[in-house]
Amino acid sequence: MIETTHVGSLPRGPELVPLLLARDKREDFDADAFDRVVQAAVDDAVRRQVEAGINIVSDGELGKVGYSTYIIERLSGFGGHSPRKPALDLAAVPDLAKKLSAIMGTQEFTRASAIAKVELVNLQPLHDDIRRFANALADYGRKADGATVKAFLNTASPGLITAFQPNQYYPSHEAYLADLVTAMRPEYHAIVEAGFQVQFDCPDLAMSRHTGYQDMSEAEFLATIRANVDALNEATADIDPAAMRMHICWGNYEGPHDFDIPLEKIIDTVLAARPATILFEHANPRHEHEWKVWRDAAEAGKLEGKILAPGFIDSCSNYLETPELIAQRIERFAEIVGKDRVIASSDCGFGTFAGYGKIDPAVAWKKLAALREGADIADRRIS
Repeated sequence: MIETTHVGSLPRGPELVPLLLARDKREDFDADAFDRVVQAAVDDAVRRQVEAGINIVSDGELGKVGYSTYIIERLSGFGGHSPRKPALDLAAVPDLAKKLSAIMGTQEFTRASAIAKVELVNLQPLHDDIRRFANALADYGRKADGATVKAFLNTASPGLITAFQPNQYYPSHEAYLADLVTAMRPEYHAIVEAGFQVQFDCPDLAMSRHTGYQDMSEAEFLATIRANVDALNEATADIDPAAMRMHICWGNYEGPHDFDIPLEKIIDTVLAARPATILFEHANPRHEHEWKVWRDAAEAGKLEGKILAPGFIDSCSNYLETPELIAQRIERFAEIVGKDRVIASSDCGFGTFAGYGKIDPAVAWKKLAALREGADIADRRIS
């Protein structure tokens, strides 16, 4: 059977968003109510994923305000609020940027900077995430045939943190990364020790070329992301690559994306990372053609030990892909690495930040169900 998964984040309901934002802003909130609401949301998310036919599920990142900035609850050394640099493609089309903001909502979370030595101070939020996810899996994590689903939890890579939380303290990017390796390593190990795959979110390897790292030259950017991968590899040196997934993307928004760095320029750096499974954008019109880059990498012998999890459903459009289209996309990658090394996934998350996103929640669940249908079609057709 061709496995199905997604990138991790799922839509947060209206009852959850205010609690997440209040905690992020360090305002008063009812901790017991927060835990009850998040547990109920995770229960529902696991149940819906299983019903949709997803067999590698997540907690939806429902206990986090966002995939990249949640770390300020767990690490010291961050403070203030840094204005976000507009993505280069959207800066050129300000009217479109305004329209997208009106549709997707505003990003109200805190964008702190590194202003002192970064250290781990509180891993309890992770233990809470693990507990709630384990509870949900125990109650709702079985398929109709009684088999249990596989599970993963998302985490921020060291490089991702540097791209979203700018350095205002360390003498160099590498010095910042070194402390992040030490600070984040316990989180990575705790997820694996809990029995889940750990997924590293790494848009710093692609998207940050036109966002957080946009002021760099291309050569500087390529050197920076190589350092980011080296840091990730150091932090995970004693974790089995098979227990790790890594997601790269160029930004989960419906802009022109004409400043996206081509995959062929970063592919060797991406493949140098230790995680065995690579999730990446493929369903959107800016990156679907890059299947050829993966084909060429396979022919050059660069994909040994790697499992490809391309996005076969778009996370920026409410168009619902047909199962036949999904099957055709799967077949293309099965020809490259074999169907046993292809996992059907999504381009990006469906709820990367609390209160922000374009995809209607009902459509997200339909897309995931279509993903399963398409995988079944491809499975029957591929020998």
